[in-house]
Amino acid sequence: MSPLLAGFTAWLVAPLALFIGSVGAVSVFKAVYLDKRELKCACVGGDSNVPLGFVSLTENLFMIFAGLWMFFR
Repeated sequence: MSPLLAGFTAWLVAPLALFIGSVGAVSVFKAVYLDKRELKCACVGGDSNVPLGFVSLTENLFMIFAGLWMFFR
């Protein structure tokens, strides 16, 4: 096992990434696609048209992928 940049080994980081990514993906999917809520981006004062649901879901799916990659690498 090789250490990651933060100094933690993959066996410790992979389950954490899977948990955070899974919880985030489920909550964003429920809020945006099932409850039909619009998530507003607060990064520029909430006055932008960023598709935050899609962006957040994509980010969480990549975190799940990274966790799986660390497990099976």
